[in-house]
Amino acid sequence: MNRDGENIMVILSSPSGVGKTTLTKKIQQKYNTFRISVSHTTRAPRSNEVDGVDYHFVSKKNFETLISENRFYEYAKIFDNYYGTLKKNVDDTILLNDIIFDIDWQGTKQLSKFDNLNLIKIFLIADNKKELKNRLIKRAQNSKEEVEKRLKSFDEDIKHWSDYDYVIINKNLDVCFKQIENIIHNFKNKLLISSHKVL
Repeated sequence: MNRDGENIMVILSSPSGVGKTTLTKKIQQKYNTFRISVSHTTRAPRSNEVDGVDYHFVSKKNFETLISENRFYEYAKIFDNYYGTLKKNVDDTILLNDIIFDIDWQGTKQLSKFDNLNLIKIFLIADNKKELKNRLIKRAQNSKEEVEKRLKSFDEDIKHWSDYDYVIINKNLDVCFKQIENIIHNFKNKLLISSHKVL
């Protein structure tokens, strides 16, 4: 996947536990043109997470200062914690690379307001709610209460699928990854053809 033409931004959103973080990392690992947008968050890091790699972990006070200074392209409060994408990080990265965002529907709505971005919006869903519950329990990152809270948010999340360009059911990770690759390739090719027409 080359960077002929303009660099692009890909949003992957999904209810918690559907696999967007795994797929985001797979795209970056396969294609060196992509950089993952590292969000700021007020939640505590998990044991396997690294500050500046998985997230920029900041205090609630610091995050709210950044909001007041209009420093975010998008931010949202999810499960009692803030998450947000800093404008400077995106503006610096897009000059040289494509960017992939692992954000929710609230952040997607805010990013969509910037009509100068080459943006693809992809929404991932699980086969069904029972399958989602199994995945959340299997990954063992959340308490029973947190699993129930995330399942409850599933119903709200899927109401927003129509805000996206594509909706993919993630029954099989490899098949889902291939579908995302095809979407990105097609979008890149359209941009390339458009840029040649302008020339």
